Amino acid sequence: MTNKQDFQLGRPTWCRGCGLYGILEALKRAAAALALDPENLVMVTGIGCHGRMNSYFRAYAFHGLHGRVLPVASGIKLVNPRLTVMGVSGDGDAYSIGMGHFVHTVRKNIGLTLVVVDNRIYGLTQGQASPTSGLGFQSISTPFGSKEYALDGLKLALAAGASFISRGFSGEVGHLAGLLQKAIGHRGFSLVEVLSPCVTHNPVNTYDWFRSRLLKAEDEPGYDPGDKAKAWVLLHGEGLPMGLVYQQEKPAYEDMVLEGFELPLAQADLRPDTARLEKVMEKFR
Repeated sequence: MTNKQDFQLGRPTWCRGCGLYGILEALKRAAAALALDPENLVMVTGIGCHGRMNSYFRAYAFHGLHGRVLPVASGIKLVNPRLTVMGVSGDGDAYSIGMGHFVHTVRKNIGLTLVVVDNRIYGLTQGQASPTSGLGFQSISTPFGSKEYALDGLKLALAAGASFISRGFSGEVGHLAGLLQKAIGHRGFSLVEVLSPCVTHNPVNTYDWFRSRLLKAEDEPGYDPGDKAKAWVLLHGEGLPMGLVYQQEKPAYEDMVLEGFELPLAQADLRPDTARLEKVMEKFR
């Protein structure tokens, strides 16, 4: 029987109080609850403090370039759809340099889970404003306050056609673990944005700041995560909606693209048919 210790790897060295500790714990609990096998689990991370996650979580790992989590994770899933694939990004990694990949992975509904660690700052590079930093936010890159409006990843995902949208809080590990369990079990693309305080570089968006604004979707009377209109209203209301915001069942990209393949592409014979290739090339000579 799988338990969370099966996914423990090394000793984390993040700043004391960092929200990433809670996210790591939630990931281990979710993986254990789903009885996942580390040998069939892949974690892809980007650049940022979150990028050390695959050093502490037992699974196959790929630590890639800034903003390129989703292309790598998508390729892994398509080559071997039997694998459980997770991407872990920061708010800058996913919503800035990786924005184009985010939107297109969402609309394709590729069967992987993306965890976006949102601390509303670039923590690894000492605290610059990020795409999710609020208007007026002061940082080393915006000493007179940010003049940009914050981006909301959940609204963007809903507009782009995401089939699973959720938000958790690193200060509520049990609740987050439950969301991750649902997300990993979802057939298609699943987004789990995690509000995760940076205790070193962000003195504004603290644990108390987030807690005072959180609004759980499941506590809303009559809320239905299968109703897109209600999800849109919830995301445009007061506070910070969290929980399972929206879920829709629809075909995953890999199921449609790989229909008819009995084996994963990783095991298929992909050598070119030389005779057919030569015949095609004759037309261009």
